[in-house]
Amino acid sequence: MCDRMNCRHFPKLAGLDFSGAAVASRRRFLQGATAATTITMMGAGFGRPAHAAAPVKSTHGSGFCNLNIFLAHSRQYAKAAGTELVFINTPTFAEQVTFLGMGQVDIGLMPYTSFMALYDAGAPVKIVAGGGVEGCAIVARPGLDSPEKLKGKTLGTFQLDTLEVMPYDYLKKNKISFKDVKVRYMGNTPEAVEAFKAGALDWICTIEPYASALVADVKGAVMLTNGIDLYGKGYTDCVLAARSSLMKDNPAGLKAIIKGMMQAQLDAETQTEAVLQELVGKYYKTSIENARIAQGKQPAVVDARSQTDFILQRTDSVMEMGYIKKKPGRDAIDWTLLEEVIKENPDLYGKLKFKSAA
Repeated sequence: MCDRMNCRHFPKLAGLDFSGAAVASRRRFLQGATAATTITMMGAGFGRPAHAAAPVKSTHGSGFCNLNIFLAHSRQYAKAAGTELVFINTPTFAEQVTFLGMGQVDIGLMPYTSFMALYDAGAPVKIVAGGGVEGCAIVARPGLDSPEKLKGKTLGTFQLDTLEVMPYDYLKKNKISFKDVKVRYMGNTPEAVEAFKAGALDWICTIEPYASALVADVKGAVMLTNGIDLYGKGYTDCVLAARSSLMKDNPAGLKAIIKGMMQAQLDAETQTEAVLQELVGKYYKTSIENARIAQGKQPAVVDARSQTDFILQRTDSVMEMGYIKKKPGRDAIDWTLLEEVIKENPDLYGKLKFKSAA
């Protein structure tokens, strides 16, 4: 699961000016919020100590696509290279996206669909590494066991999210228009899950561990797809996006963060229980049992190079849905620094279970 724990009302990015002058003019306005959230993080043990290494600021998500960056932050792996990873908390996911576009943070993990909208609006950002893979699923109420039966039924999802694109693609594959179903945009994942259980939603696109839990808890509920039949094994859900200014002015810092996330991935693959015990409660507000399910069904993977075409192909759906005006080209994705980290750390990279084929 990525960041589906906050309000999903997406900002109107097209109305924002991402030019350097506009960013500077807004800085004072946003500094108050940034300072307040930084203080909040300090109070929770996330703040910067005196004389800390040069910081790289990141949005603070909530889902399992964030596992690698959470662990890299918890253990401050990048400090050895002179870089400190600092989280800036925001009340909503929409603000996370806006903060990256406006330059209040340097990096952020987000659904690739949200990145596309930000890039389309003119924000100077690039996809530089991977986040979570798989873990998205469509679950329907008893009796709704085929795509044809979904016509006229109410879907629960999140706006401009991979969880909205998946049902769009599922219906399209089965020659059904998205206009043939009713769409209800939810505020957060727990709200959506409870609405489905109560019968207020006929079908839902959600993430693990909620999808498996719904099938188990709602008698007769059916999982129509876990995405693999639509997209193939290892399909991307979230990506790591970075400001172009960070890539230009502090590539060493960004590389240190990517390497730290790679070390975190190895730790999660080889010391899973210890990693979850460290992160649950501190970063994840869920049970250790749910965390085990989610980690097993949505692993966090840094090397997403094999998903380049998949990400760009999903642009077609996002454009058809009216969220972007122009398809991002290959230049929206830059694996250069990721590839440098891989080349400079062959032993670490070689030990990873999940990575792009050579």
